[in-house]
Amino acid sequence: MSSPRAVALVALAALAAGCSSDGGGEAAGPGEPTSSSVPQPSPSVSAAALPLAGKVVVLDPGHQLGNRRHGAEIGAPVDAGGFDKECNTTGTATSSGYPEATFTWRVAEATRRILRRLGARVLLTRSSNSDDEWGPCVDERGRMGNPTEPGPAADLRISIHADGVLADGAVGFHVIRPGELVGWTDDIERPSRRLARVLRDALVAEGFGPATYRGERGIDVRRDLGTLNLSDVPAVMAELGNMRDGDEAAVMESAAGQRRYARAIAAAVRAYLRA
Repeated sequence: MSSPRAVALVALAALAAGCSSDGGGEAAGPGEPTSSSVPQPSPSVSAAALPLAGKVVVLDPGHQLGNRRHGAEIGAPVDAGGFDKECNTTGTATSSGYPEATFTWRVAEATRRILRRLGARVLLTRSSNSDDEWGPCVDERGRMGNPTEPGPAADLRISIHADGVLADGAVGFHVIRPGELVGWTDDIERPSRRLARVLRDALVAEGFGPATYRGERGIDVRRDLGTLNLSDVPAVMAELGNMRDGDEAAVMESAAGQRRYARAIAAAVRAYLRA
């Protein structure tokens, strides 16, 4: 990307079918409609009455479409929580070539629209899905929304991903929560555990099945992911399915399937923050 480490904060207003800047005057991101094209809340509806009014959510759509063109940049080591990992990866794709980066971006956009309608402010860890851009790196993604970082402090962060497993019978989603790393995740491990359960249950309620190949009852624990280790707010990563399975790929490539994933994520956010 033109500014390799740039992370765009996409602020969301209370109600919309699309995306625009909020009342704070932040500009709409690339490809977003202007405020004049977005339905506004009824004057009779108070923003404070919306269920997620005042809440801040970070959505992290995994990878970036242009990562495949920037091998040196995404291969550079960054801090991942007391150890180094590569900045980012290219992500996977369906057998027909539909990229994980595009899938995660579209699910994030759809989730953002729902959460806005509920009154939340939503920050995205990248501002576009562009073949000309790369990153951000996992350390930037993992710190976004932390109380010590620029911008508003988030109430939670969800990273959106998909798997690319070739093994026969490998289907289903799994939600990854951070394992305990003293000095890194010990402050968020317990609330992240609850967030993982809530997201798992929301995906099941939307008709998605837990993974047959990883995790236990749809939840896995890892200590090697910078996006989780560097967080100071409850955080999980959702591998929403296996893009190399034909049936799951068809769902992931479809707008209707992407909306189903978005509904599940938004329902989980609402349930977690309203508990």
